[in-house]
Parts: sequence; C-alpha cells; structure tokens
Amino acid sequence: MSDYSWAIPVMRAGYAGRGVTYLAVAGLSLWALFQGGQAQGTEAALANLSDSGWGVAVLWLIAIGLFAYAIWRGIDAAEDLEDYGTDGEGMIARAGMVVTGLIHGALGAVALSLALGGGGGSGGEGGEGGVSSITGRVLDWPGGQWIVGFAAICTIGAGIYYVVKGWKAKYRDKLMANHFTRNWDWALRAGVIAQGALVGIIGVFLLAAAWRGSEQAAGGVGAAFDWVAGLPGGSILIVILCLGLLGFAFFCFVNAAYRIVPKVSGGELTSLKDKLKSMA
Repeated sequence: MSDYSWAIPVMRAGYAGRGVTYLAVAGLSLWALFQGGQAQGTEAALANLSDSGWGVAVLWLIAIGLFAYAIWRGIDAAEDLEDYGTDGEGMIARAGMVVTGLIHGALGAVALSLALGGGGGSGGEGGEGGVSSITGRVLDWPGGQWIVGFAAICTIGAGIYYVVKGWKAKYRDKLMANHFTRNWDWALRAGVIAQGALVGIIGVFLLAAAWRGSEQAAGGVGAAFDWVAGLPGGSILIVILCLGLLGFAFFCFVNAAYRIVPKVSGGELTSLKDKLKSMA
C-alpha cells in the first residue's frame, strides 16, 4: 500500500460532503418549486436545514465533509496524488484544486456556523449577499475591476471545462470500472454538464460586475437559478438544471466510492475509460 493511503479516507469524506451539499441544494430547490416557490441558492438551502433537528445533523455532515474536501484538495495539489504533473497545464490544474478547496472550506464554515446556531452569513437569495459583498470589497481595491474580471474569466473557463469534461466523459479515467459505473455513466455525464452550466452562468455574472464596476451584477447559485427561471420556458429549464445538479451530487458520491488516485493505486485498478475502450 502506498505511503499516501492515509489520504484516501479524507478524499472519500470530502467528496461525500460535497455530494450531500449539492443534494441539499437541488433537493430543497425541487421541493420548493413543486410547492410553487423558487429554487434556492446554496446558503439559503443550508439556512433552511438549520430549522430542524435532522437538518442540523445534515449541516454537521456537510461541514465535516467540506472541511475534508478542502484538506484533500490541498494535499492533492501539494503532493500531486492524481499525477497531473509539473508542466504548465498540470500546475494550473493543481492551482485550481487549491482554489476549489478554499471555496468549499469557506462554505463548510458557513454550514458549521449554522449548525452551531449562528447566522452563517447572508443567506438572502441564495447567498447572493455574500457573493456581492465579496465582489464589492474586491472592486474597491486598486485594480479591483481587473481582479474581478480575471476571476470571472477563470470561473467561465471552469464552467467550460466541466461541460467539456462531461460531454467527452473525461472523468472516466479517474473512476474505477465496475458494473455500477458502467450502467450509470449517463447520469454522471449529465451531472458534470449541469455543474459546468451553473458555474459558467456565475462566471458571466462576475464578468458583468467587473465590466460595470458594480457588485450588484454579481451573484451565486441563487442568482443563476433566478436567471434561468426568467428565460423562455424557464419553469422547465430550472427543473432540468436542478435534476442535473442531483446528477452532480450523484457524481460526487460515486467519486467518494470509486475514485482512482494514481499514486495510491499504483496502476493496479482498471479505469472506466480503459474498460470501455477494451469493450469497444
């Protein structure tokens, strides 16, 4: 067994926590839509969980899981456990791990605050107050518009990356091949594409905020839901997006169970990509 085997339980807890988070957001949003309400952003969904005993228990699971995910991403980036390498593309991928880890760690702090009975930040319309206030503070810095613009481009790029990753099923090389992953590959693909679409929309909001020099244009998951709902056929599109995010929650759970970490597996596991190629 590799010396890095100790990181695997952290990875599993991290992906599971991420999955529970998206399950809560998508599930509560679908429930609200079926009750005649609106889809909820991440912080609003977490805030709603704090209203019940079982919800607080879920918040604890989310907080622990997201902290684990942040730790895992830091370890993964530092030790290059998934073998991205040290060339330009590899270093960009590893830097992205650190950023996503920090984002999820901050969200874990929100969940922990809510579990402990705190406010957890501004929920409002899906936590848009948090996104807008952070954007506003950055815009006040020297060169703030350029910084927000750069963040927007990176976010849009991440959204495109997820869509391409899902469309071309590039995630298969990091998943073990078995009966389950082969049969549910369609759901994994749909979930990754839906996540990419959501991230891309949030990136466009950031770009608009940078262009206008106003935090009012920025928004998170809740703002993205509101924008999609306002499109022609929005009531159907928002349901499709929420179902897609359930697929992404499923993708996270599958990664928790079956993700391949090259520097731990040592090439002993067959990936879904290689298995499907051999069956073609």
